[in-house]
Amino acid sequence: MTVAQTQPKSKRTVLLYPGEDGYFIVEVPSLPGCISQGKTREEALVNIEEAITLYIEVLQEQGEPVPEDRVEIVLV
Repeated sequence: MTVAQTQPKSKRTVLLYPGEDGYFIVEVPSLPGCISQGKTREEALVNIEEAITLYIEVLQEQGEPVPEDRVEIVLV
């Protein structure tokens, strides 16, 4: 059993926005380079959940710390 299977999923703040090609883009600010997309909003969110899980698994396998989700959303 992997670490990801034994620990509950952690929620992350994501940025979700429409791309120029009609797909939805999703980025995880607390995990640099963790980006995904989908044809629909729902597909993009499912895809980013998988990307987050894999990203964290790789960090743990390499003995790297998993960054906390300390993103603050501010409208200016």
